[in-house]
Amino acid sequence: MSGHVYKKVELIGSSPNSIDEAIETAISRASKTMRNLDWFEVDQVRGQIVNGEVAHYQVVMKVGFRIDD
Repeated sequence: MSGHVYKKVELIGSSPNSIDEAIETAISRASKTMRNLDWFEVDQVRGQIVNGEVAHYQVVMKVGFRIDD
């Protein structure tokens, strides 16, 4: 039987445009220094309100990567 071992790291991504862009920004940046990224999970979504409008989105997320290679 074969299994894998993973490690989880917390990231915080942000964007003035969307939640999706905040996620993509965090993953893109993490992929520059981390290998074997495999999955992500979003734990929190929050943002900043300025003059009654959403000004910034922020996501707290975890990414998982294999450490058994």
